Amino acid sequence: MRKIKDRLTISHIFALIMAVIMTVSMVLTYTIIYILLRLSVSPITGALTSSSFIAILSIVVGTVISTYVSKKMLRPILKINDAAKKVAMGDFSVRLEEKSIAKEIKEIAESFNVMVRELSNTETLRNDFVSNVSHEFKTPLSAIDGYATLLQDDTLSRKEEDKYIGYILENTGRLSKLTQNILSLSRLENQEIVLQQERFSLDEQIRRVLLSYENKWEEKNLIIDLNLESIMFYGNQSLLAQVWSNLIENAIKFSNKGGMLSLDCLLKGANVVVNVRDNGIGMGDEVKKHAFDKFYQGERSHNVKGNGLGLALVKHIVTLYGGTVSLESKNGVGTEVTVTLKAEELQ
Repeated sequence: MRKIKDRLTISHIFALIMAVIMTVSMVLTYTIIYILLRLSVSPITGALTSSSFIAILSIVVGTVISTYVSKKMLRPILKINDAAKKVAMGDFSVRLEEKSIAKEIKEIAESFNVMVRELSNTETLRNDFVSNVSHEFKTPLSAIDGYATLLQDDTLSRKEEDKYIGYILENTGRLSKLTQNILSLSRLENQEIVLQQERFSLDEQIRRVLLSYENKWEEKNLIIDLNLESIMFYGNQSLLAQVWSNLIENAIKFSNKGGMLSLDCLLKGANVVVNVRDNGIGMGDEVKKHAFDKFYQGERSHNVKGNGLGLALVKHIVTLYGGTVSLESKNGVGTEVTVTLKAEELQ
């Protein structure tokens, strides 16, 4: 029965309604004719004298039934129209009931609800984007302005001057990286294929990226656990270096002193699988849910410098390669990010 209901289209329902109206009208007409013929002295005269009455009655009955049915049929369409007007006015909280005997109405309601949810998410993301970009630029700019003002004091010692200059350079570096990440993400969002590909050692690239952060992981006295198979990969070195750089930097950033950073690069079946694990502060379910969103940093980042673009870049690059990226994490336990790349890129 449910399968039949799922197959019903507006055309089927309309044809069925017309058939019902015609059937009811005909049954009613023949019933009246039968009664009149039974009561009439002259069957022929009774039929003739009652024909106009029967025609009028049939029209009235058909009109009443059609009006009632039309209102029933048009009600979902009117609801869709009202909901569309609310969305046009910026109300993305409106939802349509997805139950209907008409297949098209049901599909329209489902698609409408999906569209409104996406619009709501886009609006939220846009507002967050503007807010976060403004905040991310404002913070280092304010710091630069403040330290530059302090440097105008002629009574400062050389040590204090060097300290303030160091802060200024640090914040200009943050601005530079933020701008670079925004531009990179913008290019990736409009890119459909990977350009400038070449054959290179994937495991060696990961080692080089790790070594570039040597000062940071030594500062935290991290134990490094490497399990890297020798794998030759065909791709864009610059793009993939951004992936490993962001993952390793995050792992170091959120690790506790004396913790462990593990890196695996393995060939599993037809795929290359890279795991980056730490046993640091981890993240809760809400942070995990938005971890790959642009500019989202979550509560765990309040005391850690960043701009919330690292994982968004990782996801876009991996998706560009047709691969996948997943994240497992738990508060106080640590985080593991897994990148899976297609084996067809292997040469």
